Amino acid sequence: MDNLYVHIGCGLKAPSTWINFDASPRVQISGLPLIGIPFRRFRSPFPDNVRYGDITKGLDIPDNSCRAIYASHVIEHLSLTDARKALKNIYNLLQPEGLFRFVVPDLERLARDYLSRQDATACYDFMTHTMLGWETKPKTLAQYLMNWRGNSKHLWMWDYRALCAELSQFDFVEMRRATIGDSGNRNFADVEEEDRWKNCLGIECRKTSNA
Repeated sequence: MDNLYVHIGCGLKAPSTWINFDASPRVQISGLPLIGIPFRRFRSPFPDNVRYGDITKGLDIPDNSCRAIYASHVIEHLSLTDARKALKNIYNLLQPEGLFRFVVPDLERLARDYLSRQDATACYDFMTHTMLGWETKPKTLAQYLMNWRGNSKHLWMWDYRALCAELSQFDFVEMRRATIGDSGNRNFADVEEEDRWKNCLGIECRKTSNA
């Protein structure tokens, strides 16, 4: 098994040309025997070809098997420690010279926008767009569980320099800023969505050839 195309944190975007993973509890529950049947039928919006997978723990595919891996708005939902685990696992999954392409919110752009403004809503907009704060504190057990398992909050924000430094620690090479549709590998067109790249930070890099 080699030359795989793996989509991490796919959400509802699950093209048949890619192996699609998502860490949503809804995917995990819908895959359970018996219990998952009514959940799949009435509550799970995920396509049938979405697999449950947590990149911080590793995916059920062989190391050195992926020609390309794509992740859209995944890394910022991980703690710093877990983000480093994810990058290490992604590196291991890629075959030599395999391509990793991903997009995250751009902390530098958001910070510059905040500092350039003088209006009273600048702080509110910054906190809303970074998803670092709480508008209201969870008050019920159900709300706490939803926030804990839903992965909706941003746990660590990134700029280009910090991500390049992290990628270098795992021997990724050829880091560059990326824009939607600018990859030489046309398969990325199947997973990239324009609204996910708007005003965000895209990066493309490769696993070293001598790994």
